[in-house]
Amino acid sequence: MGKQNKFAGGTEPKRRPIVFSAVNALKPPPTILVVADEVLARMAVSGYLRECGYTVVEAGDAAQAREVLEADVTIDIAFADLAAPNSPESFALAQWIRRERPAIKVILTSGLAPTARAAGDLCEHGPMLAKPYHPADLERRIRELRGRA
Repeated sequence: MGKQNKFAGGTEPKRRPIVFSAVNALKPPPTILVVADEVLARMAVSGYLRECGYTVVEAGDAAQAREVLEADVTIDIAFADLAAPNSPESFALAQWIRRERPAIKVILTSGLAPTARAAGDLCEHGPMLAKPYHPADLERRIRELRGRA
């Protein structure tokens, strides 16, 4: 049986534009690094975020994400899927971001309970985003992080 790449509910999420408030009216939309090994899931999440008005950079694994983060690319939020086969690399990526790029907010997701518990210390900006999640939940989390900045 293959992996299920559908969002919760299995339906296409309704796209919403970014709502600007007095809190973020002067800030441009953040640039989000989406790190996920499953191409279709990464494309779906990235597409949704782009339609919401965010700038999105994609990486297929932790090594690609590090290359992006070490290049001259401004990243405001990193969203990483820890259920990848190389989860230890994803944990290391989250730790590296916290140590080397503390201004970048980190959102982690996992469908595996042990992985979610182990990642708790890496999510200083709220709990992990558990799978299955709806892309609107991710967008809501981004807005919450943006309000704290």
